[in-house]
Amino acid sequence: MLKIKNSSNTSTIKSSFNILILVLNFYFERLSFIKNKREGNKMKKIISMIFAITLVIGFTTSANAAKTLKCQTVISAKADEVVMLKDFTDTVTALTGGSLKFEIMPAGTVVGVKETLDAVDKGLIDCGFAWTHYWSGDHPAAMLFGSPVAGAGVGIDNIAFLSWFQYGGGKELYDQLWSEMGRDIKGFMLQPVGPEALGWFPKPIKDMNDFRTYKFRTPPGIPGQTYKDIGIASVAMGGGDILPALQAGTIDAAEWCCPKPDLVFGFYKVLKHYYLQGLHQVVVNADFYMTGKTYKALTAHEKKSLEVAANASLAKSLSYRIYENGKALAELTTKHGVILEDTPSDYFVEYMAAAKATLEKNAAKNTFFKEVWDSQKAFADIAVPFWSGAQMSNAKLGMAHAATLK
Repeated sequence: MLKIKNSSNTSTIKSSFNILILVLNFYFERLSFIKNKREGNKMKKIISMIFAITLVIGFTTSANAAKTLKCQTVISAKADEVVMLKDFTDTVTALTGGSLKFEIMPAGTVVGVKETLDAVDKGLIDCGFAWTHYWSGDHPAAMLFGSPVAGAGVGIDNIAFLSWFQYGGGKELYDQLWSEMGRDIKGFMLQPVGPEALGWFPKPIKDMNDFRTYKFRTPPGIPGQTYKDIGIASVAMGGGDILPALQAGTIDAAEWCCPKPDLVFGFYKVLKHYYLQGLHQVVVNADFYMTGKTYKALTAHEKKSLEVAANASLAKSLSYRIYENGKALAELTTKHGVILEDTPSDYFVEYMAAAKATLEKNAAKNTFFKEVWDSQKAFADIAVPFWSGAQMSNAKLGMAHAATLK
């Protein structure tokens, strides 16, 4: 799928061959005056060497021509995540001086959403974009990177997750994940998007008994299964299918992400009661996948550019989300009649207990899952007491300020 485009390198190739012709003309003229056979043979070897070197220069320059990588996402082109994905790919293009370019395609352009990772692995597309937990069916540990349920059961939020990922051994385990799946893939963590809202409801829910009366759209994998474990009629579906399902009555309530993406998808058109506090996806991460063969063929500079741009995206996406979600929440409540509700207290008790049981069950069944979860728990033992304790006073101040705006 990778395309090579003509660039300024073409003129370099032409120049190299023009020089070759001039040099060859000189030596062939010289050769005609050579009487000694041994000296003539020596001169022929020199000419052959010059010719070979010039060919190498030409082919190397051609190999460094601009490469356009075809990348398919699992969401529509209008989704908010695509904004930051394009920011990442534009950064890579700039850092590589234009040698790496990207064509971003919406879900379904080449393959279906569920086939995206397979398509990258097999080289049907050069790269893909999704949330890591989408591939929990390939390996349950994918959830621990994409959406570690209930903050991995130990209070990790998205900022703490990034600390674990970058400095607590998480990235090394993430790189290992793909080989554990049997995939030839290079992954780059790009977009921390948590915490996500509990979701949207047609009426206020007073307690978990109220909650259990609704058919509720949830994420796939362990977070969704955990809802089923506490008696919720959990239904997994893609983001673009949620609003039509709500309008058709296929589901009664739903979660997708957070205020900005939820605003873009238009859930307020059907549901007006919005709950921000949830546990199913306190941490959520989206990532970028590249076919292993394509990645290995890149230059060292191109590989480093991908790494630098990915690290920048982690910080920029987090910053972008906070402000964009704030603006979207204000629009939802002031322009679209959305009512913010407080999540019932028994939800936290039930969901956390079920989440821990699910994590322990998966750790008992899968060695690599246990290795990743043990790493997160060891990190949390050190980092969470500081991080959660330091945030408590600021969170109270923030809520007090929010109350003055009502």
